Amino acid sequence: MDFAFGSADEGFRAEARAWLEGHLVGGYAELAGVGGPGSEHLGGGVRRAWERELGSGGWIGLGWECAEGAYGNRAGSLTQQVVWAEEYARVRAPGRVGHIGENLLAPTLIAAGDEAQRRRFLPAIARGEELWCQGYSEPEAGSDLAGLRTVAVRDGGGHRVSGQKIWTSLAGEADWCFVLARTDPGERRHRGLSFLLVPMDQPGRIEVRPIRQMSGTAEFNEVFFDGARAPHVVGGEGAGWRVAMGLLARERGVSTLVQQIGFAAELAAVIDEAVRCGSLRDPVLRAQLVRQWAELQVMRWNALRTLGAAGDAGAPSVAKLLWGGWHQRLGELAMRVRGAAAVLGPVDWSARAPYELDALQRLFLFTRADTLYGGSDEIQRNIIAERVLGLPRLER
Repeated sequence: MDFAFGSADEGFRAEARAWLEGHLVGGYAELAGVGGPGSEHLGGGVRRAWERELGSGGWIGLGWECAEGAYGNRAGSLTQQVVWAEEYARVRAPGRVGHIGENLLAPTLIAAGDEAQRRRFLPAIARGEELWCQGYSEPEAGSDLAGLRTVAVRDGGGHRVSGQKIWTSLAGEADWCFVLARTDPGERRHRGLSFLLVPMDQPGRIEVRPIRQMSGTAEFNEVFFDGARAPHVVGGEGAGWRVAMGLLARERGVSTLVQQIGFAAELAAVIDEAVRCGSLRDPVLRAQLVRQWAELQVMRWNALRTLGAAGDAGAPSVAKLLWGGWHQRLGELAMRVRGAAAVLGPVDWSARAPYELDALQRLFLFTRADTLYGGSDEIQRNIIAERVLGLPRLER
């Protein structure tokens, strides 16, 4: 694939760079690098204000497949989306709290929603005013999403939702949640599901409980629905599985390249640590770090190869398998380069602060989940086997 940036892209890059330099100041600049995996719950108020700043600058919705300005967004070419992502990562701008609405919900509404839903929700997302979370996984239906038990019954012009979701990122900050629920109890598995839009501000009907992880952070949540009102269904009742699978396919693409820019920064930090503590002299560790760098280049070229391609059923699963294992191995290397010192915290532990970790320790602990969340490795391999290789479907 011949992937290159043209003069228009470089002009766009200069515009993006100038805007970021002029607006990433004050309290926003203090959040440099904050809000990524393992710290998604930090800096909520300022990061929410940063979303509105991005919206006022016209930087939300560049990848939406609709006419420019149709819903308050500025259209951007595929290469311009990559340029913006690269510049955003280069200055270590705050982790986005609006990415679920911008990159998952909005494209889904454009593809499967009705015009009233698009006009209600997309402009608010483009302005950075409304935040979203995703209600898919459940305690007994994580990777096997078709086994979910959350139910929704018709109530007037909408539905009432009851059940539990888990591993819900940003649930405590979100204004809305898109929820996959069973609306036809007579159907099994992926049939009879609907894709519902649920406002989160429903006291007594919705409860959010943070989940503290072994890294000491709590960016994930449990969400309990007790007859919560869901005034919108996307794609029609019973079409939830089709809509949900279309949304999951959008989790890749440009976002994969953005992720890899962050990976490169983490790898550089691990290499710096290896130099600092002298472990780079170990030929085995040195070879492992070189391999890690080479695999990251392969992932980048694979992402560029599949960027904008349609009809490749296995591409999202291949991407997830590649980066999940790579990132987990990086976390292990982050500890290996330190040797025995890896078990020591950055400050002495005390009764007031018994659990403090540095960035590389958080990286190691958080990456233990990389091969599980977003679809476990086993599920991704099943998808490739069934949808790409044509092997018999796994009986469930």
